[in-house]
Amino acid sequence: MIRQVKGKTPRRPPPKKPSNNQKDPVGVYCRARPLGAEDEECCIEVISNTTIQLHAPDGLKANRNGEFKETQYSFKKVFGIKTTQRELFEDVAKPLVEDLIQCKNGLLFTYGVTGSGKTYTMTGSPGQGGLLPRSLDMIFNSIGPYQAKRYVFKPDDKNGMEVQNQVDALLDRQKRDSQTTVPKTPTTRRIDPEFADMISPEEACKADGVDEDSSYSVFVSYIEIYNNYIYDLLEETPFDPIKPKPPQSKILREDQNHNMYVAGCTEVEVKSTEEAFEVFWRGQKKRRIANTQLNRESSRSHSVFIVKLAQAPLDADGDNVLQDKNQVNVSQLCLVDLAGSERTSRTRAEGSRLREAGNINQSLMTLRTCIEVLRENQMCGTNKMVPYRDSKVTHLFKNYFDGEGKVRMVVCVNPKADDYEETLLVMRFAEMTQEVEVARPVDRPICGFAAGRRQRNQAFKDELTRRLEERGGPVDGESPTVLNQLLQSFPPLPPCEISGPNDDVTLPRLIEALEKRHKIRQMMIEEYNKTANMLKSVLQEQDSNLLSKDNFIQEQRGKLGEKDRMVQNQKNEIDRLEKKSKMLEYKIDILQKTTNIYEEDKRSLQQELESREQRLQREMSEKRRMEARMQGFVTDAKLKWEKECERRVNAKQLEMQNKLWVKDEKLKQLKAIVTEGKTENRQPQRPSREKDKVPAKRSASPSPVPTGPPVRPLHRRSHSAGGERWVDHKPTTNVDLDTVLQPNIPNAIKVNAPNEKALSKCDKYVLTHQEVASDGEIQTKLIKGEVFKTRGGGQSVQFTDIETLKQENPVAASRKRRSSETGPDGEPMEGDWTDVETRCSVAVEMRAGSNLGPGYQHHGYPKRRKP
Repeated sequence: MIRQVKGKTPRRPPPKKPSNNQKDPVGVYCRARPLGAEDEECCIEVISNTTIQLHAPDGLKANRNGEFKETQYSFKKVFGIKTTQRELFEDVAKPLVEDLIQCKNGLLFTYGVTGSGKTYTMTGSPGQGGLLPRSLDMIFNSIGPYQAKRYVFKPDDKNGMEVQNQVDALLDRQKRDSQTTVPKTPTTRRIDPEFADMISPEEACKADGVDEDSSYSVFVSYIEIYNNYIYDLLEETPFDPIKPKPPQSKILREDQNHNMYVAGCTEVEVKSTEEAFEVFWRGQKKRRIANTQLNRESSRSHSVFIVKLAQAPLDADGDNVLQDKNQVNVSQLCLVDLAGSERTSRTRAEGSRLREAGNINQSLMTLRTCIEVLRENQMCGTNKMVPYRDSKVTHLFKNYFDGEGKVRMVVCVNPKADDYEETLLVMRFAEMTQEVEVARPVDRPICGFAAGRRQRNQAFKDELTRRLEERGGPVDGESPTVLNQLLQSFPPLPPCEISGPNDDVTLPRLIEALEKRHKIRQMMIEEYNKTANMLKSVLQEQDSNLLSKDNFIQEQRGKLGEKDRMVQNQKNEIDRLEKKSKMLEYKIDILQKTTNIYEEDKRSLQQELESREQRLQREMSEKRRMEARMQGFVTDAKLKWEKECERRVNAKQLEMQNKLWVKDEKLKQLKAIVTEGKTENRQPQRPSREKDKVPAKRSASPSPVPTGPPVRPLHRRSHSAGGERWVDHKPTTNVDLDTVLQPNIPNAIKVNAPNEKALSKCDKYVLTHQEVASDGEIQTKLIKGEVFKTRGGGQSVQFTDIETLKQENPVAASRKRRSSETGPDGEPMEGDWTDVETRCSVAVEMRAGSNLGPGYQHHGYPKRRKP
């Protein structure tokens, strides 16, 4: 089964806008209001005209360490508590009004915590008008003489303007005048005490560079965005006091130029500052009534006051507006008073009020998110989608951030300590917002008509009025003054009265006068034609000169266009390089941060490596010490078993020799009995044999063997030349001992390895040798020797003596076996023969001529000790 998918209608591509790569950052200003009471704690300090500093209030820990953290934030300009409304308007809103008159859009919104002075900054008070009334006053002061009549411009309900002809406009004006419910334009400044005298006359300002050949009309609209719904505050709805109905929400739509607008929103044409502010105040009153009826707070909604300026050029005569919709330019200025930015926990709202507060905070959060994405796309070169549609506020003003006008923001702050945390969030958002760049709006195209049309038309009307006043009325299109001048140039007529039928003088005289007048008239016609021809030739010459100048201007315009293209290409290249430079700077910043992280890791790893190397050195030293100790244990055990084996072998040999001697004696006695020979009565002697000799006891510490045969030199070094000098040879592998007694050899040369140079200067040599004793302790031996010269010219050492230094632990059990120790059967243990005293006592008892028989070598009584 094949499923057919219905294709979507392709979206109409947006109109191509002229390329403009020039961008301006969002202008962010800061205004601080004074404290409500003098004893309140202040957390804001104005450092300079561009910087403010936030101080954490007492009792609030700004970080985990408990320290008071101070932060500074920079703005385009900072306005202190002494700043007047006029100074604020001059720096913030006046450039936007000038751009509005030059067909450029503008967006100005106030942002801050509830109670920080946003509404006062935007609206003001009597005598201290805010940004909104001063902007309206400047608009009408600038375009007042050039305003079109009412209903010449008419909204087309599609975010555009139409131009009506004079007849339709006149009918609409008559219809408006016939309606008594519609108030007429006020003629005095004192209309309502609530908004009267907002601006003093001496503070009025006017924009320069207004196009006098254009006609202007101002339209205003006032909307409110509450709970993500849009309400028209100027819509005329019937009021039911018994069961009031909530206002109908409006929707957002997109016009043919892909600009967002509120569909069905009321647009009122106003002709003066008072009328415009009256419309604004009417919307304010409706907003208050709605808030009272619906039980909601005005600070929890966004109010948007939109001023549209429609302008179109005059026709060639300079009298009426050009009837061409394509020549109508519409620019708008949006003045937005955002809702208060505060946490829902501080509002103490519950239920539906809590959800509404959450929606307001969500719209502000969406605004922050859009700013963050725009900043990331511009700084990192990404192309993430900006979530304008997540909120009605951001969706309505998306065109401004896409390059449809300038954006300005006034951050209002309250210096009291209770708003410190919310103010900190506001400052962070403002700091991020001024890093976003918005494309600069393009200038409007210039109309092809000649300049000064309005002035020429007005001059013509003034001259015509003057002539009509002099004449009293038009006659054949001539003025009476001109007619009198022409009549005075003719000769006077003679008297025309005929005295009788025979009067021949009057008529010829009259004919002669008339003929003279005819000649004068012919002469005047000829002079007129001559002057006309001359003037015609002059005009033709001027036309040719003008044509040549036009050609020259066209040629210069072509060259200027080429230069503009070259400049534009260079600007594009500069923008590309700047963007690339920003990208590289961003990458360098990231690499620098990464390098810092790696260096920190390197330092930590280096410290860990050093600690591990130190621990490894300690372990290696301990290992060498344990190896030396174990080597001593092995050597000691080896010597012990060698001595034990030698002792046993000697004992066995002695026993066998004694047995053999006993057998020999018995054989001798048996031989004597057999031979019956009379033997001498004498004590048998032990035969002397070489094998009967007990080998000499081997010393436990044998003397060192000399390194070579001593070579006695013919001449010896004299000892009286300054005393004996020693070569103190201490190897590097020796272990430092913390003993009290340390070998100290004065007048010695200390070396790690013996060399010929050191030996040639000394006559004594000592070697410090360390080894592990049988008890596991390290004993030090000082092997001494004498230095001799050899026949070959070298040096020879002959060892002569050994000194042993040993450290013992008196608590440890002694390894020496006492001769009194016996085995389980009462016999001495084998270790008895290792005791020096036992061996000495046995040697005394076994001397020659002893009464003990040779079989008692193992049963010698030990030497009795004195009690």
